[in-house]
Amino acid sequence: MAVIKPFRGVRYNPARFENMQVVVSQPYDRISDELQQKYYDLSRYNIVRIIQGKTEAGDTPEGTNVYTRARDYLHQWMADGILIREDRPALYAYEQTFTMDGKQYVRMGMITALELADFDEGIVLPHERTHSGPKEDRLRLLSTLQANTEQIFILYPDPQNKVNALLRKAIGSRQPDIDVVEIFEDAVRQRVWVITDPATIQAIQAEIAPMRNLIIADGHHRYETGLNYRNAQRQAYPNAPRNAAFNYVAATLVSMDDPGLVILPTHREICNFTETAPATILERAKECFTVAPAPDLETCLTTINAHPNGHAFGFYGGLDLGFYVLTLKSDDLAYSLIEEDHSREWKSLGVSIAHRILIERIAGVPQRGIEDKSMIRYHRDPQEAVANVNRGEGNFVFFLSPTRMAHIKAVAGHGEKMPQKSTDFYPKVISGLTLLPLGPDETL
Repeated sequence: MAVIKPFRGVRYNPARFENMQVVVSQPYDRISDELQQKYYDLSRYNIVRIIQGKTEAGDTPEGTNVYTRARDYLHQWMADGILIREDRPALYAYEQTFTMDGKQYVRMGMITALELADFDEGIVLPHERTHSGPKEDRLRLLSTLQANTEQIFILYPDPQNKVNALLRKAIGSRQPDIDVVEIFEDAVRQRVWVITDPATIQAIQAEIAPMRNLIIADGHHRYETGLNYRNAQRQAYPNAPRNAAFNYVAATLVSMDDPGLVILPTHREICNFTETAPATILERAKECFTVAPAPDLETCLTTINAHPNGHAFGFYGGLDLGFYVLTLKSDDLAYSLIEEDHSREWKSLGVSIAHRILIERIAGVPQRGIEDKSMIRYHRDPQEAVANVNRGEGNFVFFLSPTRMAHIKAVAGHGEKMPQKSTDFYPKVISGLTLLPLGPDETL
């Protein structure tokens, strides 16, 4: 069963900040060096100093370093009243309001402590692959802080959105406890309400309990890190109760059927690769794809997004070649050309076709160049990829349509993981809203 618990969160003291914008940030893995500096400049108390701080001269693995500074910031800010702790266990209703393509969306989530479950239990499922580097980094931070400083984004099955109804009833018309716009995704209003009513919490727990196949949307590395930390703590404290906090992870849960759930595509720019010319790629593609020119980027994207199965792809080969739409001639080609041992659902994913057929088979980009990211850049904004090619910094671009929620469910249900950067859930669950202490004496 899926177990959630309210917790006595640690959050920024509203009495100390006129505008919470100066202390919140994007999740750690979305923070570039440039964005990191912007957060540093906003406030000396911005959460970035804890979740993704700067390395300094003289740092050593066993001495002072980015992780020990994060711990010192956390302890000092709590001592100074910059951060305060809830006096009662709480769940948090978390609403994000934004506009996409002229339409307003409202996504309702719930920040909670979710009991960690191994993937083979079928309670929580991954949908993307992970890499060792980020997990090592997050484990060092977690072990040093003994606290979750961000929330994993997890989707749960609730076709009737019963949990959302309970959250809406609980908050009623009262003003939010946090109301902020983060500087990077600055078109998103983020509002949080603290919920401590025992009856409401129990009702929500009862709805969540029988659920299985919750899917990690964002935060795969942090979830696996949570499992590793839990296992280490269980060895260190074998007599700890089941409700020990280290058995849980901070998560924002969102219904798979929430009307505000938006998935954006992630486009692939190939760089540092000159073995296959863009014109040659188009000629090779004609064997499996219909190849049609597009007058501009907007037309190219509109065409591929209209394909019912996500089997149409955009291509940009530079100013001389222009834009093209490549449409798979038959869905069966995906099953025959992708030789790996995967389900039909995995092989039919747009990202699987893009990587295994277009990028690797037709363009000839070596898999190692994708794995180590030396030959690929991922883009939410397609204009950035086009600009890179025009400047001579990239070779060509493949544009993809968004992965559908139904496809994510199907692949995760098979226990398979999609290629990296298969999904981009918008907006992100921002950092700095609330922290979950995980010390060995903490219980939930």
